[in-house]
Amino acid sequence: MPLMPPAAKLPAASQVEVAVDFDSSIQSLSALDAAAYRLIGSATCQVERAGDRYICRLVSSGNPQKGAALSSDELKERFLYLVADENLRIRVAEKTDGVRNVILALAFGALATNQNNAG
Repeated sequence: MPLMPPAAKLPAASQVEVAVDFDSSIQSLSALDAAAYRLIGSATCQVERAGDRYICRLVSSGNPQKGAALSSDELKERFLYLVADENLRIRVAEKTDGVRNVILALAFGALATNQNNAG
């Protein structure tokens, strides 16, 4: 049986590190955490509080799951986009909270009525 040549090792992409800071009086920690979660596979994020600032330390993945490794500018831009998206999601959820609760109450009320009529 012929010997197989050793698997070629691809050079690991160099990791990129970047820090992004936010004013804690205007930026929620939950949006930062959600944005950090959405970076999984392409980077890690460590959020620290320093006085009145949140410091987000981003480190790109050595072997990204999707596409090529990001440059420091691309990583920062992607994170800022994700933070803005999470902030918008939070605002929409707050504004539609009452309507959502009414819809859920009506849906569960109708479900309870149907179960009472069936049994």
